[in-house]
Amino acid sequence: MADSHRRRTSVSKPRWIDSDRESGVSTTPLDGLTVVELAGLGPVPFAGMILAGLGAEVIRVDRPGGPPMPDPFDGALGRGKRSIALDLKKPEAVDIVLRLVAGADVLLEGYRPGVVERLGVGPDDCLAANPELVYGRMTGWGADGPYASMAGHDINYTGLSGALHAIGASEQPAPPLNLVADNGGGAMYLVAGVLAAIHDRDRSGGAVVDASMIEGAASLMAPFYEMSANGLWEDRRDANLLDGNAPFYTTYRTSDDRWMAVGPLEPAFYAELLSGLALDPAELPGQYDKGRWPELRRSIADAFAQRTRAEWESVFDGTDACVTPVLSIAEAPEHPQNIARRVFGGPADHRLPNPTPRIDGGDPPALTDSPPIGGDTDEILTRLGYDNDRIRVLRDARVVS
Repeated sequence: MADSHRRRTSVSKPRWIDSDRESGVSTTPLDGLTVVELAGLGPVPFAGMILAGLGAEVIRVDRPGGPPMPDPFDGALGRGKRSIALDLKKPEAVDIVLRLVAGADVLLEGYRPGVVERLGVGPDDCLAANPELVYGRMTGWGADGPYASMAGHDINYTGLSGALHAIGASEQPAPPLNLVADNGGGAMYLVAGVLAAIHDRDRSGGAVVDASMIEGAASLMAPFYEMSANGLWEDRRDANLLDGNAPFYTTYRTSDDRWMAVGPLEPAFYAELLSGLALDPAELPGQYDKGRWPELRRSIADAFAQRTRAEWESVFDGTDACVTPVLSIAEAPEHPQNIARRVFGGPADHRLPNPTPRIDGGDPPALTDSPPIGGDTDEILTRLGYDNDRIRVLRDARVVS
C-alpha cells in the first residue's frame, strides 16, 4: 500500500446519500456508510451483501446487459443493493464512477491486477477523487507473484493453500463448495479489512485494502499448520481428529438412509454419546485409542443403523452429546432452532439465509431483492446532479443503460 494512500486529509466529500439517511438516526451499525461495488463474481458481491446487511448503502456498478455469464448467486448476493449500469470502456462512464466515489466511503472491486488501472478507476484515480476512501481490492492470487494475472476459482486457491488436500475421503480430495476461498477466505477477510480501515480513517485517511483468496484460505488453515508443525496432524486425508477419521467426529448412516453428525470431542460429551446409543464403555476401546478407532467406528455405526434419523434426534435433542441431524438445503430452514433464531427468510419456495451478525440482539434486517441490471441508473444519476437531458444523451451514447 503506497504511503500516499495513507494520509489524513481535510478534503470535504460531497454527500449524496438519501436525505432520510442524513437524519442522524442510526438504526443499523453501518447506517450512513456508502459502498460502491464494481460488479463481478465471487467474494466481492458476497462482501457487498454483508455490508448491506449491516446497514450500508451499496451501489453496484453493473455492465450493460449484465455479466458475460449468468450469475447463479445474484438472487442471494445482490440483496440490499442498487444498480447502475455503466460501460466502463467509455470515459463518461468512468467519470460517473469517480463522481460516485467522491461521495462514498468504500469501493469494492475484484478484477485481476491492472484491470481497474487501465479502466481509470484504480486506487490512485479513486483516492484522488476522494482521499478518505477505503479502496477494497479482492484478487485470487494476490496483487503480485508469478500467478497474479492467472485465472482461477475457489478450487484452485484452496488447492494451492493446502486446504483442499486436507478435505475429503482418503482416496480423493473433495471441493468444499466455494466456502473456503471465495466466501470465507475472500469476502470475510475483505470485509474485516474494510471495517478496520474505516475505523482507522479519522487518524490516517484513505487506504487500500489488499485481500486475496489464496491468503485468506491459507489463513483459515492456520490451526492445522500449527498442529502439523507440532506433529499433531498427519499430512493426509481421513487420518486426523477433525477430518472424519475419528469415530467420534464424523457422520453415521441411520436406518432410513439418512445421516447424523457426531462430534463429542470432550470425554464428558463422549460419555453422553455412548449413553444415548446404549453402548457400554467397558466393552469398547478407549476414546483416544487411535489404533482401535476402526473397531470403535464399527460399534457406533452398528448402533446408529438400528433407528431412523428422527428417532435419534429424539434421543439426543437437549443433550450434550454433540449429535445432530445432517439436514439438506430443503430441510434446514424448517428446523426449530433455525426458525427460533430466524436464520432464514423469504417465501417457502425461495428461502435464503438472513443477514448476520446481529447487533444488540435485534432481528435480522430485511434486505430488498437483488435489483435488475441498471434498475436504479436514472435515480442515481439524478442524485449525482445529472438532469434528464444529460441522462438521455448518456443513454443514446450507450454510456449508461
